[in-house]
Amino acid sequence: MIKLDIISDPVCPWCYIGKANLSRALEAHPDHPLTLEWHPFQLNPEMPKGGMDRREYLETKFGGREKAAEVYARIAEHAEAAGLEIAWDKITRMPNSLDAHRLIHWAGIEGRQTPMVGRLFRAYWQEGRDIGEAETLTELAGEVGMDKALVAELLKGDADAEDIRARDRHSRSRGVSGVPTFVVAGQHVVSGAQPPELWNQVIEDIQAQLKEQS
Repeated sequence: MIKLDIISDPVCPWCYIGKANLSRALEAHPDHPLTLEWHPFQLNPEMPKGGMDRREYLETKFGGREKAAEVYARIAEHAEAAGLEIAWDKITRMPNSLDAHRLIHWAGIEGRQTPMVGRLFRAYWQEGRDIGEAETLTELAGEVGMDKALVAELLKGDADAEDIRARDRHSRSRGVSGVPTFVVAGQHVVSGAQPPELWNQVIEDIQAQLKEQS
């Protein structure tokens, strides 16, 4: 198997689109050799723990309502092309994603990481749920087969929080400044929400190389 490391944030729309495009390519190649591992990156590491109003966040980040609307019109176009529906009217909060990243880490220990990532994306972008809230995260964990009581207990404390921050800093120190960022086989970096066609080519190239080596 060939490792595909994915650095992302569940509150990043381009990460949601990037995952959808990658998933389409993987589904088209059921015998693909890739094994996925997700890594934390907070778009807003200084976000208050309780998050903030999303409209206020966007207007502050992009310099006003008109500019924010322009940026998100482009995102909506790419989301539609990826076969995604984003419920803009339901998304009222911009959460701090640290606890969501902790949950992704714990899901990885149980071999449920990619399903957990997918569920977090859908919860935020399609259902408008606040994935910074412990109660929401606990419910989502249960939906992918994790122990809800254990997750609820872990979320009450700071377990693995500093590890998540350290991994985020490590990615930044290696030059990652935006997400999604994909690292193929520990050496080939692919940045941004690439179309399925690119991933189709990557998978087919890897398969051809592996066939030559066998």
